[in-house]
Amino acid sequence: MPTKRLELIFQNAAGNRSTLAVIDPREDLTEAEVRAAMELILAKNIFTSPGGDLVAIVGARIVTREVTDIIAA
Repeated sequence: MPTKRLELIFQNAAGNRSTLAVIDPREDLTEAEVRAAMELILAKNIFTSPGGDLVAIVGARIVTREVTDIIAA
């Protein structure tokens, strides 16, 4: 069963990357919607990281993972 997540990648005040993950993003997300959400996160200073505040957008990506259970829990 495949799983998807949207990874929002930011730079923090220490110069390191910090990633926020959104599980099961909408299928029809646009670049403009993702960029607007990321800009809002920065403008409102919603999140911080071990390296300080998020200060810049690095990128965003959809990650898909395929998992096949051999023995179900």
